[in-house]
Amino acid sequence: MDLIFVRFRLTSHHQSTSTRHGGGDGDGGGRSVMTETECVIAITIMSNHDESCVSYTQPIGRWSIFCFGLGHMLNDITAACWFTYLLLFLTDIGLSPGNAATVMLSGQVADGVTTIFAGELIDRFGHFKIWHGAGSLLVAVSFSSVFGGCIPCILFSRSSSTLQTVGYSFFAAIFNVGWAATQVSHMSMVNCITLNSTSRVALASCRNAFNMVANLSLYAVALLVFSISKAKSHADIEHQYRVIAYISIFIGCCFVVIFLVGTKEPSLKVAVQGNMDARISWSYWFKKVLYYQVALAYVLTRLIINVSQAFLAYYVINDLHMAQSATALVPAIIYVFSFIISVILQEVVWTGQRLKIYYSAGGIIWMFCGAAILILPTSMSAFMYVMSTFIGVANALMMVTGVSMQSVLVGRDLNGCAFVCGSLSFLDKISCGLALYFLESLESNTALHVSENTPLNATYVSVTRYGLGLVPAVCAFLGVAVTISMDLRAPYAKYLTESLLE
Repeated sequence: MDLIFVRFRLTSHHQSTSTRHGGGDGDGGGRSVMTETECVIAITIMSNHDESCVSYTQPIGRWSIFCFGLGHMLNDITAACWFTYLLLFLTDIGLSPGNAATVMLSGQVADGVTTIFAGELIDRFGHFKIWHGAGSLLVAVSFSSVFGGCIPCILFSRSSSTLQTVGYSFFAAIFNVGWAATQVSHMSMVNCITLNSTSRVALASCRNAFNMVANLSLYAVALLVFSISKAKSHADIEHQYRVIAYISIFIGCCFVVIFLVGTKEPSLKVAVQGNMDARISWSYWFKKVLYYQVALAYVLTRLIINVSQAFLAYYVINDLHMAQSATALVPAIIYVFSFIISVILQEVVWTGQRLKIYYSAGGIIWMFCGAAILILPTSMSAFMYVMSTFIGVANALMMVTGVSMQSVLVGRDLNGCAFVCGSLSFLDKISCGLALYFLESLESNTALHVSENTPLNATYVSVTRYGLGLVPAVCAFLGVAVTISMDLRAPYAKYLTESLLE
């Protein structure tokens, strides 16, 4: 009530001041008085709330950053399973690559549509942690069914590729609805926890570091399950992946509980904005050139990471003829180095110029890696382990800075931050879904896999090589070009020189 009362005084005073000071000089005087009143009221709000609170423009501590980073672990570990094993699982149980791609596309479309609505509703009503908790619950309940049996086949007592495709597509869509609600609420919280630009990058960096932990946890679980349980039939395959899903859900839920307990509901939106119910219209963002630049850079970054992750296992086995263990070891190397870089990036004092430099560095590394993937012969397959280190570094550099550019775009326009996150995530999900669908459909209509009797020193430009090499390299080039053209002058530069974790 005190906060609403203060807002009312601010509004009425602004109106009376504007009325009282008419004319050109009067208008100038009215604006001066209004600004002075805003400062006094802002201080009153902060002091009445808690005199010991650190200003929202000051760097935040390690514990707050740590707890926030844990909040996306359930999403991350299930997403790692989704992009790494879904296509393999569906083709292993008998679906064609085209039908498998349809299942994934249905989930991506559901995810993309949900992000728009979730972003709009969060901007209107707030309650980030409620959205996060509800989305996490839906993910936990539905994810095991994505890798479970065909429910329509059981209900109709018959099995066909159409029923399988419909059944798996349904649960894929349900899972992605919960995933989207959790993602948008968690991403938009960054901007409402702090106004400090360096702290915002640290939050995004910690989030990305735990993304790597989630991926490594998945591969450890998968390696354990595949070692203990041997699959000899479709039922055995379903059992293996269901066990992986259950363990992944348990691990993710443990971290979500820590996040919900250790992270306070952000109140910065209420403290900064003059009216809690006010929201920024979509057209406000659509008029900003920076919105389109940040959106394009973010979508290209997600395309690089998601498409490369989806085709990595295919490339290692089908194109390079590496051992089965390489499907776990190569991604593990990528995630270890991504984790290390993400932790290091938390200690950097950030400016808009540094965001552009670090993003461009990651993009250039990916261009070289993509070119090497296209021409790497089977006889030099061991070089993939070396290249994995560079891919891990590039992924971390591009992902952390790409997400942090959203915070520069949002600035203090906090009543629209969820829409920004939701709309960019919508573009990400739709573009990734279409790209994977196109590549998988192309894979099913061609016979470009490496045959067993071909020379080891030969190089094969298969669809898998295009997906893992050419697509990320081209996206990296475009992302760097877009980033160089951005104007990322942070509006709060005076806070960027402060040490984050002193």
